[in-house]
This record gives sequence, structure tokens and C-alpha cells, in this order.
Amino acid sequence: MQDVVYGAIRGLQVREVCSRETDDSFLERVAPLAQRPYSAVFMSGGGLDCARFSMAFWNPLVLLRAKGTRVTLTTARGTFCEETHPLDALDRLLEATRPAFPLLIEPFSGGLIGYLAYELKNVLEALPQNAEDDLQLPEALFFLPKDILVFDRRSGRSVHLSLETDFLRPLEFACEKDAKWPGLFPKGDCRLVSNFTREAYVDAVARIREYIRCGDVYQVNLSQRFSTPFTGDPWRLWTRLFRRNPAPFFAYLHLDDHRILSTSMERFLCRRDRRIETRPIKGTRPRGATEEEDQRLREDLEANPKDDAELSMIVDLLRNDLGRVCEARSIMVQEHKRLEAYENVWHLVSIISGRLRSDVSVGDIFRAAFPGGSITGCPKIRAMEIIDELEPHVRHVYTGSIGYMGWHDTMDMNIAIRTAVLKDGVLHFSVGGGVVYDSDEEAEYEETLHKGRTLFRAVAEDEDPRP
Repeated sequence: MQDVVYGAIRGLQVREVCSRETDDSFLERVAPLAQRPYSAVFMSGGGLDCARFSMAFWNPLVLLRAKGTRVTLTTARGTFCEETHPLDALDRLLEATRPAFPLLIEPFSGGLIGYLAYELKNVLEALPQNAEDDLQLPEALFFLPKDILVFDRRSGRSVHLSLETDFLRPLEFACEKDAKWPGLFPKGDCRLVSNFTREAYVDAVARIREYIRCGDVYQVNLSQRFSTPFTGDPWRLWTRLFRRNPAPFFAYLHLDDHRILSTSMERFLCRRDRRIETRPIKGTRPRGATEEEDQRLREDLEANPKDDAELSMIVDLLRNDLGRVCEARSIMVQEHKRLEAYENVWHLVSIISGRLRSDVSVGDIFRAAFPGGSITGCPKIRAMEIIDELEPHVRHVYTGSIGYMGWHDTMDMNIAIRTAVLKDGVLHFSVGGGVVYDSDEEAEYEETLHKGRTLFRAVAEDEDPRP
């Protein structure tokens, strides 16, 4: 199947667009591009060390979609289908299109953009699938963009990259550039409905605690999904969220029949040459209403033994996962329990890195580590079985991963938390937390609301202020 794209990329044109770009000017520049089907915008916000680059991608040359082992590859020359492992298909597509030119612009000079849904787990392990798949969306979706805009927030420089191709041309889709959006929500149209009642969520947490008591697991990440009718402009909602609470791994994907709005602050896997890094988040407290309350909540998070144990367990799990693809004795915990502040919450973060073996492919990396341990639990396989038992619906991209896989051994993929899917006029978003034996059932429920507060507030507003 990859034969139809082999050797198609012959060069790259690079042109400086702006030498004094800002977050706001970049968002204005890429807003028209975000209305194109199969386009994406990745925004980095805040001052953390992982928030340097923002990027936009459009004019897809190749589209790969997979559900289970059914993989389709679409180019302007047609659509080709086969039964294969989706990670094998990704590896082959990256290799078939890999050009001769080097990494001209950091961190990305071409490759694949898209997502891996949480349910990709089902082709990685022998797992049950009892949760309802009501959205019927792909479990892997990536496209190869002809045009790329890279904004270096450190220097203020933005650069347009355009691939030169021998026989591929951009796919054509109907464009919504003339759409007239009525506002975020018509009055009275916002009805947030969870797939759990409060009582059912509390009971599920108690069930997990019993599994832990019996020795099945040490920790399980449990989530609930909220849904609401949505008839407004998803781009404006997403940019509003960015301006209110910027974080390093925002992602907006226009994928024709659905949109992804991710406001994640968690890095799953970042690759630079043979160095690989992951940054799990575990431990959360709401921000205080006063400076004194805020400080008290921060200190409680830093000193709490339950949060310390939860993060330490996930660090060990991820060290083991990376150890499957890294050189012996190269895994390092560079930072542990780093405190990070966001608008609504405090988080504890650790940074783990390693050196990849020379024979490792992108697919190998995801076979070793996907889905991320911070959003499954420990041990991972039993935790995923319990998640399937207790959660009513599939998670789809929530707790999967969104980002880029470059030709030049560069990759940055988030953990898709604080992430919504818009399909058929309904916005779905999930929030969850890690449950351990010492968890308080009611507190776990409240934690999900703290984590979702920014998005809750945004979708609850029926006025139409311009962002």
C-alpha cells in the first residue's frame, strides 16, 4: 500500500513569515487554516520548558485511518485498504515518504500529524471491549501535510515550510471558510450530561478500592464523560480556552467528520534523535480562592503520601515501559514531584528519559508504552480490564495521544487529557483521576470536576464575547 507514495517527497521550501510573532498573532494567522478539513494547530502556552514551539499543518497529501486492523490510505490517486497492524502501517508510511533533506527547521520538517485513540490498546494486547463504541471513530488517524507553519516562541520567528512533491497533490475537501457561526451557544442549549451519576461514579471508585484490597491492582484511572449539544464555532471555543488557561500541549484537529479540541498539559513521548522523554502527571489540588488557601493546597499536595505513592508507582511503570526500547542503564528520572501551577489546579510532574536502541522504530516505541501509564493504572493490563468493566463508553482520543511523528527522528505526542471530541453536533469530553486504596470516593468525584472546570465554564456560557 505504501508503494503509491514511495519517493514522492523531493524537497522543502522554507520562507520566513514573521520575525516578531506572538501567541495572539499566530492564532490570528492560522485561524483561516483551521477551517480546512484535515488541518491541525498545535499551541504551546505558558512558560514551561516544554512549551517552546507552536505549529499549524494543512493541505494533506496522504491520509491514514485505522480501526482495529483495518487500515485505509488515501491520496489524490485513490483509497487503498488492507488488513494490517496500524503501527506497522505508520512505520511503513514514514519510511516510504522519508525525503533526503535533513531537519531544516526544528522541531519538525515534515512527517505525520494526528492521533492514536485509547482503544488502539485492543490491537496491542488481548483485552476485552465491553464499553459502548457510540462514536464509531478511527483508532488511529494521521495525515501528511504539504504545508507547515512553525512558530518559535523563544525567538518570535515563524517560518512557512512547503513540501515539493513529484506526483502527490493535496486532497480536496469542501471548505467551510464561508460558514457563518451564530456564536458559541444559542441561549438555553447547554445541557451537560454525564455517562455516570454521582452515585455510580462513587460506587465505581469503591469497586476499584476493593480490587486493590484483593491484590488485583495498585491503581486505576477512572473517568466520566460529559456530553452537550454544540452548534457554535469549535475554533473559537478552543482559542478561548487557550487564552484563559494556556498549557504546553493544546491541539486543534479539523478532521472532516469530527473535531478534536485538546487542552492538555501532559507530555506522553518526546523524541529527539535517540533521546526519549515522558512526563507523567499525578497528584492534583484545586487552586485556592485566596493566596493563603492556595498556598495551603499547594503544601498539602507536596506533602501528601497518597499523591507521592501514586506518582512513584507511575514513574516505575513508565521506566519499565521505556526500558523495553531503550539501551540498558540509560533510563533516568531527571525530576520527581515537580510542582506545576495552572489556572484551576496544582499538579505534580516527573520527568523520565532514556536513550533509544538504534533498531527501534516509531511503532516499537508505541508498542512498548501505549497507552500512557499515567491514565491507565498499575499494573497496566489489569487496570485497563477494570476500566473497560466500569466505564460505560469507549474513551476514544481521550487518554490516547495527539501530536507529530517526524521523518528526522523527532516526535512529540501529548497525553490527550482535557480533550473534547465534536461529532454530529455533540461535544463529548472526559475527566478522570487515579484511584488508589487510600482514595476517598467523594473526593475522587470532586477531583474530576476541578480538572474539568475551565471547559465546564466555557461551554456553560451562552453569551458570545469575542476572544
